[in-house]
Amino acid sequence: MFWAPEVLAAVVPVKVAGAADRSSASQPLLDLAGGQVRRAADGWHAVLRIGSADHRVWSKGPPVLGASYAADLPFDGDFGARAYAARRLWRAMNGRAPGPAFHQLSKHRRERLSAAIRALDAHSAGGSYRTIAEALFGKKRIPDRAWKTHDLRNRTIRLVQGGLALMRGGYRKLLRPGRKDQ
Repeated sequence: MFWAPEVLAAVVPVKVAGAADRSSASQPLLDLAGGQVRRAADGWHAVLRIGSADHRVWSKGPPVLGASYAADLPFDGDFGARAYAARRLWRAMNGRAPGPAFHQLSKHRRERLSAAIRALDAHSAGGSYRTIAEALFGKKRIPDRAWKTHDLRNRTIRLVQGGLALMRGGYRKLLRPGRKDQ
């Protein structure tokens, strides 16, 4: 999947290194043919698989075979995440372990997002909150009589609302951890 750098902070903007940049600050990119490269209206996007990690890069100009590249990191709100992604890319290109991704969701958060998407899918298909709760939590946990005031009903409603928020653009917050302006 390809993302623009302004959407996903882990995309490293790169440029062909000029004569003044040809130092340890520039690096030849690995063979782009080994990765996925796409041209878009805003430039060239690449996903490079190095070892066990995917690294995303973006360039305004087309890839130049054999050229050295330098990271082009603007001092904006995503600088920390981009610098971290650039360091991971540099480490991988030099045969070192890239280290963990900048932002990884906890197991609990991944499970909650998965449940929210499942709840949204069932809700979109016309399922009632009770039917959705039975699918998510098991029929045995759903009471016959006290359903209207049961905690699982409230939890199911919150999961559907969370899924709707993700569908309406909230998923972008997952791509930009720690940013309050998005």
